[in-house]
Amino acid sequence: MNISLSVTADPSAAELQAISAGLSAFNEADVGPADRRPLAVLVKDAAGMLVGGLSGYTAWGWLYVQWLWLDQGQRGQGLAARMLEAAEAEARSRGCSGAYIDTFNPVALKVYRRAGYEPFGELPNFPPGRTRTFLQKRL
Repeated sequence: MNISLSVTADPSAAELQAISAGLSAFNEADVGPADRRPLAVLVKDAAGMLVGGLSGYTAWGWLYVQWLWLDQGQRGQGLAARMLEAAEAEARSRGCSGAYIDTFNPVALKVYRRAGYEPFGELPNFPPGRTRTFLQKRL
């Protein structure tokens, strides 16, 4: 067998696409179609500037919130909870029964817990000095 392994910090778009397509095909054959669809909630100011947002996707009946960001001046106004509510409503309309998110920020952890997310796992010292907490919520 003539196989080579290489490690790179600069894979091509085609290589990444081939990995994604291969894993997607395997998973679909194993557990069925994911019906993966992007989902975003955008927060814009009066001038139309993006000052916050949530980005993730729905797949296999779950919402994954990958990123949730608010500009410093927009924090503390309940916008994170409103973004989560909007994303969850869209996920429900797509037939999702749950949502999950992770964070290593203690303030964000409190926000997510107040929004009804419950921890189901932790990675201590990731990043150093913090704990990454994984949370889920039934929709």
